[in-house]
Amino acid sequence: MSGIFWMFLISLLLFWLPGIGSLIAGIVGGMKAGGVVNGLIAALLPSIVLGVALFLFASALTGMSLLGAIAGAGGFVLLLLHIGPLLIGALIGGLFA
Repeated sequence: MSGIFWMFLISLLLFWLPGIGSLIAGIVGGMKAGGVVNGLIAALLPSIVLGVALFLFASALTGMSLLGAIAGAGGFVLLLLHIGPLLIGALIGGLFA
């Protein structure tokens, strides 16, 4: 849980550094998670849950299922773009832990 918290907090604070901020967040979160596998799980689990939630809730909130599905899929794609550097950073941070 501490790895997830640190990844979220640092990603939120360093959003203005598109690739580097996610990488730094992944390194710190991977070190806090305590290993490579725990770091990768800490990076993947919140992103997958948030992406699926965006996809489902966007269609429910708009009232138009097609428009909501398109908006939710766009959010899911943005999360997938963010997860790459985060996973690489979690791998590096997990190796240093």
